[in-house]
Amino acid sequence: MKQTIALHKETFLEELQEFLKIPSISADPSHKQDVQKGAHFVADALTKAGMENVDVIETEGHPVVYADWLHAEGKPTVLVYGHYDVQPADPLELWETPPFEPVIRDEKIFARGATDDKGQLFIHIKAMELLMKEHGKLPVNVKFCIEGEEEIASPNLDPFINEQAERLSCDAVLISDTSFIEKGVPAICTSLRGALAMEVNVKTANTDLHSGVYGGGVPNAVHSLVRLLDSLHDEAGTISVEGFYDGVPELTDALRKEVAEIPSDEEAMKKELGLSALFGEEGFSFKERTGIRPTLEINGITGGYQGDGIKTIVPSEASGKISCRLVGDQDPQHIYELIEKHLEAHCPVGTTLSVKQFIQAKPVALDSRNPMIQKAADAYESVYGTRALFPKEGGSIPIVEVFARVLDAPVVLMGFGLPSENLHAPNEHFHLENFTKGIETVVEYLESL
Repeated sequence: MKQTIALHKETFLEELQEFLKIPSISADPSHKQDVQKGAHFVADALTKAGMENVDVIETEGHPVVYADWLHAEGKPTVLVYGHYDVQPADPLELWETPPFEPVIRDEKIFARGATDDKGQLFIHIKAMELLMKEHGKLPVNVKFCIEGEEEIASPNLDPFINEQAERLSCDAVLISDTSFIEKGVPAICTSLRGALAMEVNVKTANTDLHSGVYGGGVPNAVHSLVRLLDSLHDEAGTISVEGFYDGVPELTDALRKEVAEIPSDEEAMKKELGLSALFGEEGFSFKERTGIRPTLEINGITGGYQGDGIKTIVPSEASGKISCRLVGDQDPQHIYELIEKHLEAHCPVGTTLSVKQFIQAKPVALDSRNPMIQKAADAYESVYGTRALFPKEGGSIPIVEVFARVLDAPVVLMGFGLPSENLHAPNEHFHLENFTKGIETVVEYLESL
């Protein structure tokens, strides 16, 4: 299969470049037609790969693309999930080459969506195409469920999965939207934190006031916001919201050992990030804080005069954005209500408060001992010569929990990206070595099933 992949590599890369040219930015309504174009590109690629029942299914937002091949009688069924939408490309001035004009240099392909998730999704489509060309059939039954809203938290895929549970039923869900630990060290993520995001708005007077006339005598909205946000943590980095840690599992020795097996050089990280020290919840390592402990982060603050120079006012309005990563049995809605209650209880005098929720997703934990996951680790070892590790990711892929719960199937997070590939940032790229070896690994995995 390695020789076959090499034979088709240039053609596959040309096709991937065409895919990457499509600015399928789901968050921007002005790109609605581009997202539609991305969906139809995926549908055409699946048809070319030999899949059947290819369908572009409209939702209240962007389409879901479904396809299947179900002729491996008595064999397992694998559902491949991915997404064809991408993040906005801003800030454009930081891109060395235009984000939707893909280029190959230094054995990497540069474009928005190269690693998240078009390049990784294309691995699976091309693996199916090669298997069909070589054997005229697949070693297992395969279904595809590819969405166009992952970058906006998949608002329409959750109901789609629930409505189409029978159609999507499978023995494993296979996803490539994560990364290796580092170059040459593959990883199968076995937990993802949940997510919650909100905006806090405070208001004092009905207008900004002159600080010489009113300063010291009226409440200041920025002061109120700073006090509110500061109340969310104590000096040791522990979250002060009452009840926040309810449902957070105790760290067992076995779990701490599994986390500690993931390579991490904290000194090198500090140097790379220009930090004099790391910081976080006391009593936990960096990998534990960022992978298996919950967080509450302030993402941005707005209030008062933001222009050049100085404007001597007492601001009347201010806002802050907050996001949480959740673990264990923490329910996003319950955590939102706890934070809202905390903010109301700590709201300074003369200040009115409003809170708006944006995103919520439940955490998910996967059993690394599951045979479907272990066979994926075997496939990595066969191709890369290194068996996959099982990290706990600090990020969130909200739909993973929905797949696991609704379809009652193990989710195999078989990523081929690298942490250094600038996903969500300027100059996003994907290493060609992992593109070709990824196809080989997926083939190996499906044949092993």
